[in-house]
Amino acid sequence: MTKYKIGILNGDDIGLEIVPVAVKVLKTAVAQYPDIDVEWHPLPVGYTSFLEYGTTLLDSVKEELYTLDGWILGPIGHMAYPKDQPLCFNPHPILRREYDLVANIRPAKAYPTIPCIKENTDLVIIRENNEGFQPDRNMFLGNSECMPTPDMALSLRVITKRNSQIVAREGFELARKRNKLKKVTAIHKNTVFKLGCGLFIDSCREIAKEYPDIEFETVVVDTFAMKMLMHPENYDVVITTNMFGDILSDEAAGLVGGLGMAAGLCAGPKYCMAQATHGSAPDIYGKGIANPFAIIKSSQMMLDWLGRRKNDDKMMSAAADIEWAMEAVLSDKASITPDLGGTASTEEMGDAICKILEKGKE
Repeated sequence: MTKYKIGILNGDDIGLEIVPVAVKVLKTAVAQYPDIDVEWHPLPVGYTSFLEYGTTLLDSVKEELYTLDGWILGPIGHMAYPKDQPLCFNPHPILRREYDLVANIRPAKAYPTIPCIKENTDLVIIRENNEGFQPDRNMFLGNSECMPTPDMALSLRVITKRNSQIVAREGFELARKRNKLKKVTAIHKNTVFKLGCGLFIDSCREIAKEYPDIEFETVVVDTFAMKMLMHPENYDVVITTNMFGDILSDEAAGLVGGLGMAAGLCAGPKYCMAQATHGSAPDIYGKGIANPFAIIKSSQMMLDWLGRRKNDDKMMSAAADIEWAMEAVLSDKASITPDLGGTASTEEMGDAICKILEKGKE
């Protein structure tokens, strides 16, 4: 029996509604496999943690996360946090950096029954997560942005071979598993950023030599932004640096129905964190209409990642079952939330997925 320890961090606003639904789906899926043993660890995070404990991320929570295999992080509403409270900070960049979650894996897939711009979209964008221009995580101490004068702002971009190769390897492994086009596309702008993007591309090329069965190509970022909109079917797994990936993955989400469909997994050498791309949506919190698809899909990706890491066929099968059940639910208007054209509540959509999992494939 393979044992797992998984954390549950609800986050803010609709995170309090959608994360419990995702956990229910995961518990239902793994219950179909007696050989899987999951120990669940609910942990406080975000504004509710601040109100109860005086900080959005307790040291004790960080210590416990080191004992886990992975965890689910609900959306964080940090834009609404009080600015005069130093202990009320955005926890997710800290989690990404603290646990070396280098690769941010963001799929974009169109489904036949969900309105979308490009029905033939089925790709995954993997961005580096802890470097680039992001000033809150690309330095050991301090902040990489500065203003030498009131009229000048400077931003430092950080690229390392180590993180670039972790992202590249994750991309090639995923391309091999997906068995779609079996192609990896590396996005860059080395026509301008000759050193930064040059190092990233060179690092990717080194990893590509280890995967002769996977096609490898490089595309300049602005050209790719256009080509992806016109012909997304030409792409399979896309790897890139932080800022480029952040923008392109939201663009890709727009092709398949918006951020409500945009899942995400932050993964590193040891840990993984399921984190949907969308925000905490305080405007619909409490209405019971939040779409749980992205967080369920993110959690499904976490199970698959953990299964692959431990060579656990049962866990990978449980993850595949969730993916199949989610796709089945999308064809039933009575089982999906209003943003997808349905009439179901958040909990009803989760329950519909659970019923399919319990019934199994016929």
